[in-house]
Amino acid sequence: MFTRTESFKQYIKLYPVVSTLLALNIAIYILTSMPIIGNQLFNLGVHFNLLISEGEYWRLVTPIFLHASLSHLLFNMFSLFIFGPELEQIAGKARFLTIYLLAGLIGNVATYLIHDWNYTSVGASGAIYGMLGAFAALVYYTKNFLPQLKQIIIPIIVIGVIMTFIQPGINTTAHIAGLITGFVIGIIYFHPKRIAAWKKRRNKFKSV
Repeated sequence: MFTRTESFKQYIKLYPVVSTLLALNIAIYILTSMPIIGNQLFNLGVHFNLLISEGEYWRLVTPIFLHASLSHLLFNMFSLFIFGPELEQIAGKARFLTIYLLAGLIGNVATYLIHDWNYTSVGASGAIYGMLGAFAALVYYTKNFLPQLKQIIIPIIVIGVIMTFIQPGINTTAHIAGLITGFVIGIIYFHPKRIAAWKKRRNKFKSV
């Protein structure tokens, strides 16, 4: 299910939202790695509770596209590359983007509400965990006839949550809030009646 066998062109064509997010994150990392201007761009977008409290509310969104190091970027983008396509296909482009961005946003809002004024963070991890949460919702609805999905997703979530709490320098609040957000949205989106309605609409458009 999560084995990627598409060519580069096929991947972009089949998963345009995931491809755009991958390209955007990589491009922003390259920009923020440039001398002088890179630090300015990074500092302008980093999640900083004190500055958010002073009205710089864009910092609740921009950290979703910023990464502190190459390894940080590669880990998150590898997760997006592997898990994103299936979710984009199942949910559709707009719903997938909603899950991804809302999970990242709510993760940052929770970080602002829970941590002290000096707290700073960056990364797409809240959004990535939102995808996993959405898959958990899908597992909830399909556990009786898609057991292989449960066998893959649940261990990944458990390991991810454990690593969140034992690794230093991790924004645990964003991870857990993103996971819960993705699950809640997934419970709404992936209700069998809704999926049946989506299929009817798609078939209707195909037949026109």
